[in-house]
Amino acid sequence: MVEARQGLVYNTVMGFLQQPEDAEDVTQEVFIKVFESIGQFKGESAFTTWLYRIAVTSALEFLRKKSRKKRSGLITRLFGDGNTPITDPPDFVHPGVKLDQRENARMLFAAMRSLPENQRIAFTLHKVEGLSYQEVSAVMGVSVSAVESLLHRSKQNLKKTLEKSMKG
Repeated sequence: MVEARQGLVYNTVMGFLQQPEDAEDVTQEVFIKVFESIGQFKGESAFTTWLYRIAVTSALEFLRKKSRKKRSGLITRLFGDGNTPITDPPDFVHPGVKLDQRENARMLFAAMRSLPENQRIAFTLHKVEGLSYQEVSAVMGVSVSAVESLLHRSKQNLKKTLEKSMKG
């Protein structure tokens, strides 16, 4: 089971975390959670829908923990003189992106980070992972019309963000 679904979970998590090492760790955590809670799976939805829910929830929990650590000062700033970075942030490329499209993908994934959480979830599941509106609805626990609305707003917000980054 793990081998068959590992790519699905890893790619989903990677779409949120954008760091391969973090995505690997969270993917392992997802399968531990699945193993520990498989008895709670009632079959009311497809197994992959349940798995996506766990993957998305785990990725978002990881981001929240990481954000709290940053805010509380546990992660030190990587600045030498206070103005210039010592290291550049790593470039992120999703594993499914073709070589000739990587620059566009970098810009898109950077813009996706600025989306509100529900918009980012809907956009990632639909556009990056290829889930249908109905599948996104099941994973997120919202109506199909709510998914349509989230996707519409996410596209508008991404367009604004990308237009700003191209001008600036």
